Amino acid sequence: MPRVVGRIGARGIAELLGAWHPGRATSTALHRAVRRLVLDGRLAPGTRLPAEREFAEALGVSRTLVVRALERLREDGFAESRQGSGSWVRLPGDRAVADTGGWPPATPDLINLAQATLPAPPELTTALDRARLRFPAHLAGHGYQALGLPELRERIAETHTRRGLPTSPGQILVTNGAQHGFALVLRALISPGERVLVEHPTYPNPLQAIRGVGAEAVAVPMLADGWDLELMAATLQQATPKLAYLIPDFQNPTGLRMSAADRERLVAVLRRTRTTAVVDETLVDLDLTGETPPPPAAAFDEERVITLGSAGKSFWGGLRLGWVRAPEDLVRRLLLDRAAVDLGSPILEQLLFTELLADAGPMLERRRAHIADLRSALIAELAEQLPGWTFRVPDGGLALWCDLGAPVSSRLAVEAEQHGLRLVPGSRFAVRGTLERYLRLPYTLPPGQQGEVVRRLARAAARFEGAPDPGPLDVPIS
Repeated sequence: MPRVVGRIGARGIAELLGAWHPGRATSTALHRAVRRLVLDGRLAPGTRLPAEREFAEALGVSRTLVVRALERLREDGFAESRQGSGSWVRLPGDRAVADTGGWPPATPDLINLAQATLPAPPELTTALDRARLRFPAHLAGHGYQALGLPELRERIAETHTRRGLPTSPGQILVTNGAQHGFALVLRALISPGERVLVEHPTYPNPLQAIRGVGAEAVAVPMLADGWDLELMAATLQQATPKLAYLIPDFQNPTGLRMSAADRERLVAVLRRTRTTAVVDETLVDLDLTGETPPPPAAAFDEERVITLGSAGKSFWGGLRLGWVRAPEDLVRRLLLDRAAVDLGSPILEQLLFTELLADAGPMLERRRAHIADLRSALIAELAEQLPGWTFRVPDGGLALWCDLGAPVSSRLAVEAEQHGLRLVPGSRFAVRGTLERYLRLPYTLPPGQQGEVVRRLARAAARFEGAPDPGPLDVPIS
């Protein structure tokens, strides 16, 4: 039996399943719905499932129905059970979960494409040496900096000012990453049952955060070349969301960037509907166009737009620092709410980030050139080995958003595990598990390894050539 990496209660899985059957509840519908949660990544391998009777009571169905659904999940390799120990989630053929009890499984030959992240730049080591020299001066104090180190907040404020958004340190709250900042904003501004507008597709982690506060995500589909602002305006007026979460700079996963004119139009709509937008600028530094960037969205209305920033993509994911830029009264409110979650970010990491920001321009320029080379290498490999896959070359960011030509993304992710690849299916970027034709493919690995990735992808994809429509895998969960 694998080591359990988490537990989910009956009520929790019922909430994840939502409206899991279109009409009559059947064991087949429940089997498909639970399988979808596993493939979407919302039920991680190693998660213990609730007892059959509790599961049935939470869903309002018979215990027999749940037992039959679990039997089918076991047959498909999506669940495992042991007498007296219950049932837990797994992926078909995923022996490593049982061996290590970990997620992701520690398979020696595994190439993990679940995260679009780069190694740390060499400049980080030099900056760390400088930060270590400054660290002893802080040891005599209590070490808590709930707002963030004053010098770091000044440096972050300067980066916004240089981009055309005058900012004071009082408008900056240093956080443990952009996701932490978004969670703090949700905690302060959203109540259970309220709505949050999101793009479709969008970055998955904020969707989990929205569900975590009991709110509902309302999706507005992206166009092939940008944002449908007319549909967004109509949705804001009709659904009346309290908040909008948007990524106008190299949208994750599409890599699109919103024009200056569209940013101005968007903020005008937000103002008219009295909606506050949380704009995620995590990828703003990874501009691969070489063009003059548009102004930050907040430049069009500082009171209506909250900005999230992060060191994770620009510098290194292990730095785990980000920030919120907002009106000073909201920063003070977030600071009060933060005390219930944590008491501030680590001092040494903040000193390191301060040093990195002191002269970030040359380092970021080299990083962008390197990323552009990686993007070109992956595009060349795909053109040679998977010419049927299509995509728009992204303006920036770290990944391609590939159209596979058929609704097989989740099945491909499962098959790819057998070829030593960890993928995130397109459905993971949807509010309700659609987007089965798409796959996010990061270009963050060295060119030689990217060739191996595409060779493994091609072998996995070959299984689906000429295969019929998989049916249930492409049925959205409403």
